[in-house]
Amino acid sequence: MANFFSYLFQWFSGLFFSKAAEIAVVGLQASGKTSFVNVIGSGQWSEDVVPTVAFNFRKVRKGNVTLKIWDVAGQPKFRTMWERYCNGVDAILFVVDSSDPEKFESARFELHQLLGHPTLSSVPLLVLGNKNDIDGHAQVKDLISALQLDKITDRPVSCYSCSMKSQHNLDIVMQWLSGRSH
Repeated sequence: MANFFSYLFQWFSGLFFSKAAEIAVVGLQASGKTSFVNVIGSGQWSEDVVPTVAFNFRKVRKGNVTLKIWDVAGQPKFRTMWERYCNGVDAILFVVDSSDPEKFESARFELHQLLGHPTLSSVPLLVLGNKNDIDGHAQVKDLISALQLDKITDRPVSCYSCSMKSQHNLDIVMQWLSGRSH
């Protein structure tokens, strides 16, 4: 697990050729956004995560890289705020619960609504299909199709499957992230 987040910081460092990066983590409620941020910050996963109200901000320093992370609530009443917190960031991380296909249509709609804002054109997008440790989770190709990621042409887009509480498939994600740092 620690390797995943070490590589993530290397990727952000290499992508932006700087010692700091700012990212926004968005997605529907209960997709794993706050768990992702907590694991980046502490290296630990916990089941005891309280739903985010409005947003959380966390500044994490690993080695010579400082990452500013906006964790924005995913409940319907807070989704109109996503654009505000994504404006001016270096990357958008969209977390989707890959084990809940009933929410894919809503996730697709909200993602494309967000990316339709002119202020966010060209901001790189990383989609993390979380909860791949649950039987029946959607594969990456299914997420790409369900979220219509292939129709997004105005920015770099990548999609990976992961779990915040296990190493399953994190190595593949990390290879991509570390490859972006060269």
